[in-house]
Amino acid sequence: MLWLGSNVEEMMEKIGKPEGPTVWSFMLWWFFLVLMCATQDIAVDGWALTLLTPGNVSYASTAQTVGLTAGHFMSYTVFLALNASDFANKWVRTTPSDDGLVSLGGYLTFWGWTYIIVTIGLGLLKREEKSQNEDGVWDVYRIMWGILKLRNVQTIIIVHLIAKIGFQANDGVTNLKLLDKGFGKDNMALTVLIDFPFEIGVGYYAGMWSQKYTPMRLWCWGFAGRLLAALIAQVTVAMFPAEGVTTWYLLVVILEHVFSTFTNTIMFVAISAFHAKVSDPVIGGTYMTLLATVSNLGGTFPRYFVLKLVDSFTVATCHPGSRSTSNLKGPLVTEPFSCAIQGEKERCLNGGGSCEMIRDGYYTVNILCVLFGVATFIWYIKPKVLHLQSLPLRAWRLAGSGSSK
Repeated sequence: MLWLGSNVEEMMEKIGKPEGPTVWSFMLWWFFLVLMCATQDIAVDGWALTLLTPGNVSYASTAQTVGLTAGHFMSYTVFLALNASDFANKWVRTTPSDDGLVSLGGYLTFWGWTYIIVTIGLGLLKREEKSQNEDGVWDVYRIMWGILKLRNVQTIIIVHLIAKIGFQANDGVTNLKLLDKGFGKDNMALTVLIDFPFEIGVGYYAGMWSQKYTPMRLWCWGFAGRLLAALIAQVTVAMFPAEGVTTWYLLVVILEHVFSTFTNTIMFVAISAFHAKVSDPVIGGTYMTLLATVSNLGGTFPRYFVLKLVDSFTVATCHPGSRSTSNLKGPLVTEPFSCAIQGEKERCLNGGGSCEMIRDGYYTVNILCVLFGVATFIWYIKPKVLHLQSLPLRAWRLAGSGSSK
């Protein structure tokens, strides 16, 4: 992060140029960063199982939710707000400027040093009993393979891989559509800013509810609510005012985001509590990380296909505009062509054309995703997860793990 903080601005300027970085360069950096963070995440997952008493282990998911939400808020919402000149000019500055309050390089440098200081402080100040576990790297992979062969683990993996398909269009496209219609990054930042305290509060209460109502029953309620949130989001996008963003519409978007976040947080806390409950404390970090990895994969791998489907169902035509070349940012558009995908739309607008949306694939794909979610929830997901929840803990243990109660 420190190296990127010193070089990322220059890297961003050289993108697309002959000697500039490619997408593979950024991919390698993000892979390295995520790998290092995931290593600590595994340790923290296992640590939580030993710190908390068996009766309070579900609160590990609450702590995780609050931490992840705060971190995501600081690194995404707060940064975008501080980095955006529009936000600073509208809410902070009296004299407009083209620059944001904070640069990407400065932000990375600050959090790089913070990360190092906190990690060193934790290593020096925290005292704990030394583990008697002598397992090596290959032993860990052998344990993971044994976990994967458990029938119940295979079932929860299938659930994780299909459960989030019903929300993919809403999660991946709704905000993009709002911005595309002219909602504005400053309004989006304000919406997420207001959304933040609700997410923290729901994370705390969801931990309590997961003990009262059992985690997977609470997860099912959140699942149904999240499908409803996807439909509400579609209606919200469809009713975008022709005159632009108004006060009442901003309130509608905020309420829609709060409800969507409410259901999303309930699902996350509930499934994390279930993972903590069934994970064997002897191999807690490995067990929880495996389940969390599959859960995250279920939320990422369908997105590529959903975005492709949105482009496939979208029909839009670029019409040539004025032949004046005074304000063009690209080659003049002289003939109509399809502008369904973002790259072609930008080429159309930069060339002085206008992109007419004939059919927006977002609405079609969102409905298809919700229908898929409803069908799988009724006939597979709900019966399976409630059955898994009713099983004794020994059904989730490896033979000879030493923790079968």
